[in-house]
Amino acid sequence: MRVSDFDFHLPEERIALRPARPRDAARMLHVASNGVFADRGVRDLPDLLQPGDLMVFNDTRVIPAALKGIRPARAVGGGGPVEVEVNLHKRIDATAWRAFVRPAKRLRMGDEIAFDDTLKAEVTGKSEGGDVRLVFNAAGAALDAAIAVAGEMPLPPYIARKRGVDEQDEADYQTLFATHEGSVAAPTAGLHFTPELMAALEARGVEQTRVTLHVGAGTFLPVKSDDTDDHQMHSEWCTVSREAADAINAAKAEGRRVIPVGTTALRTIESLASGPGVIKAGSRDTDIFLTPGSSFAITDMLMTNFHLPRSTLFMLVSALSGLDVMQRAYAHAIAAEYRFYSYGDACLLERQAS
Repeated sequence: MRVSDFDFHLPEERIALRPARPRDAARMLHVASNGVFADRGVRDLPDLLQPGDLMVFNDTRVIPAALKGIRPARAVGGGGPVEVEVNLHKRIDATAWRAFVRPAKRLRMGDEIAFDDTLKAEVTGKSEGGDVRLVFNAAGAALDAAIAVAGEMPLPPYIARKRGVDEQDEADYQTLFATHEGSVAAPTAGLHFTPELMAALEARGVEQTRVTLHVGAGTFLPVKSDDTDDHQMHSEWCTVSREAADAINAAKAEGRRVIPVGTTALRTIESLASGPGVIKAGSRDTDIFLTPGSSFAITDMLMTNFHLPRSTLFMLVSALSGLDVMQRAYAHAIAAEYRFYSYGDACLLERQAS
């Protein structure tokens, strides 16, 4: 498909710079399977779900993956010191990460970047789009601890360029379910949940389970190709436990709906699906890319935020609910002044009727 089919104009003022307070006070656009949509709120979620529905949450935890460093002046080849912005996006091993860097053109193979008095990294690989391989001077838990000291919350650029990251983001950019460290971006649909909302869902008879996908920054990038067939997805690590697989398989076998919270939870369960209505436990890297025409083995509904134009995530929701439906829904959301992106409002999407 043409990537331009997934474009739309979003006024800058529709981009949320802070989350709703409390979190479950956000608005929510409900898009039914027949394409009809209605303005609701996140607190209406229990009324929109059925007893026995199974919600699937991503329990990843965001690490402070945004780093600022200095590439010292080169002894050979000239070039003075250069300030470097680094956004880690995928762990390779105990000492190495893939990262997006700026300015990428000012870095060469073998360059060292100093982040503070102790943490340093060497550029050992470069690819297009500012993606580099960094090998750090620490490993494992010691590296994690050093990154925690030197780094800050990796807010998306559409927020970070408008205001600085502050202490409030340390709480705001983690979900209620954050357990397993490894993400460099939040699974933002989960940000809307509070203990009060979870209690209301439990009282309604809605069940829950959890999976893990460590979110990489590449997931949120606009697609630069002209055709979706030419786009290369960044891979992300995900896992489904035996307990989660059993809960999902039981729900599907009994005809109950499975509702991932966020595109990351959806991509996880669809990546581990072994057939229609069946999922297997396990771990893997996934680069699943869902566009209109893709099939969904597990997902019946999706709770998610509003996504970037020309992004793989807008393509995913269009695959679930229909491109025409989502274009109309997003146009309505913009006109109705919904708040967009990571700190914005929510959508509850039903899978398009066949």
